[in-house]
Amino acid sequence: MSRDCLFCRIAAGTEGAAVVFQTADCLAFLDHRPLFPGHCLLIPRTHFEILADLPEGLAASLFQQARRLSAVVEEALGAEGTFVAINNRVSQSVPHVHVHVVPRRKGDGLKGFFWPRRKYADAEETERVRAALSQAWERRQ
Repeated sequence: MSRDCLFCRIAAGTEGAAVVFQTADCLAFLDHRPLFPGHCLLIPRTHFEILADLPEGLAASLFQQARRLSAVVEEALGAEGTFVAINNRVSQSVPHVHVHVVPRRKGDGLKGFFWPRRKYADAEETERVRAALSQAWERRQ
């Protein structure tokens, strides 16, 4: 754990986040400035800066959870698809490996790599989206 890393503090439970699910290796939570409601970040609990730093076993676990989270986002939010992405150093706002899983709909306005960020309207919207995703996750266990 890196005490300077926001995501390490979230994984340790010392920093708050709208957690969708957690496993022994990974943690998923809502992005606080989502592209669209339901935009999740999936992180390994152990600190690694970029994808290439992950041990193979952890990379496999992380992507297994990303695959499941993608299906959960579609189910819980009625999305037509998802956008799944990782930044390595460039555009990586927190230097801790994280997978973006973003709900998508035709005509949603997301074009290329221009990502118009929005905040949740309030804590109730954040909780409503988090709860829907967590419940869908539990149904798939």
